[in-house]
Amino acid sequence: MKKPLLILGAVIVGAWAIARWTGAEKSADVSDPSLILNRLWVDRLPVKPKDTANVFATITRQKLGVFQSVSQYKGSYELFHFTASGGELRVVYPQTDQQETVKARAWKCKEEDMDFCLELTGASRGVKRYHSLDGWEIRDASTPEQLLERAAALVRASN
Repeated sequence: MKKPLLILGAVIVGAWAIARWTGAEKSADVSDPSLILNRLWVDRLPVKPKDTANVFATITRQKLGVFQSVSQYKGSYELFHFTASGGELRVVYPQTDQQETVKARAWKCKEEDMDFCLELTGASRGVKRYHSLDGWEIRDASTPEQLLERAAALVRASN
């Protein structure tokens, strides 16, 4: 009885070592906090002009972010101030002075033809899951108007 268990243990350890050595152990689901900030995130790309997209974005230069729901014809948004630490955002909504802690987990993925996935937990605005593409980094936006225009351009471009 001990010999089969010993062989099974050796096989498991060997498989683990090979996976670790080849990098196969690295899951596509490993969170990368550096992806969360300075990037546009959308729940889905609209197909028709009346389709609504939910957008989440932050810019670290001003410690400013936005939750936005927008189609080509109608939209609403709420700006917020934030501080970030790892995968956690401390959010303050200036309109209501409401504060909340939002846990954010971002990783490389291949869902809905997107390159990155983001899950938000604890946010009272927006949706829970967003996606982003390479090239959707926010480098030059530093005002709320520029941030909102970037988000609106993303929705217009996808139709």
